[in-house]
Amino acid sequence: LNTGSPAGTEVVQLYVRDLVGSVTRPVRELKGIQRVHLQPGESRAVTFALTEADLRFYRRDMTFGSEPGEFDLFVGSSSAHGQSVRVELLP
Repeated sequence: LNTGSPAGTEVVQLYVRDLVGSVTRPVRELKGIQRVHLQPGESRAVTFALTEADLRFYRRDMTFGSEPGEFDLFVGSSSAHGQSVRVELLP
């Protein structure tokens, strides 16, 4: 929601955090961005598509793949500010 009087642009960012993995991963990994232009008083829904392939990484045995488990998804204007939800990747 643009609560200001001028039109504005916001860059909405999607970050993923793997709660428990076989290797140490970054606290938050950037997985998507969208630029949104809003008129005063306007709000808009932003949708990101996240697949199993987006959760892959190089494991200890140097194979590239994902691991089942819980992940936190963060959406906001930066990695420090936003809303989060917990999801689970099943085997």
